[in-house]
Amino acid sequence: MKKIEAIIKPFKLDEVKDALQEAGVQGITVVEAKGFGRQKGHTELYRGAEYVVDFLPKVKLEVVVADDQLEGAIGAIKAAAETGRIGDGKIFVSEISQAIRIRTGEIGDEAL
Repeated sequence: MKKIEAIIKPFKLDEVKDALQEAGVQGITVVEAKGFGRQKGHTELYRGAEYVVDFLPKVKLEVVVADDQLEGAIGAIKAAAETGRIGDGKIFVSEISQAIRIRTGEIGDEAL
């Protein structure tokens, strides 16, 4: 099993969610986040004064998938989240050693 963590722009959330559902992903966790990458935020003008917006609004998605669903899920996220502009986000993949469904006690892929 693999855990996919994706940091995306908030307005892309619905498109990514729909793409993951089409790819057969069963569950998703969404957390509102703030952060910055290489662009280190940006400056804005408000009432004639410039100020720096250090942390930009983002959404963090967490999905755990079976190994055979990994490439499809990554492709779905990448295609749906991409705008071609700076700040589209990142995708991280890590190994999950165990998953347990609390209600039924199912273990492993069956718990997903």
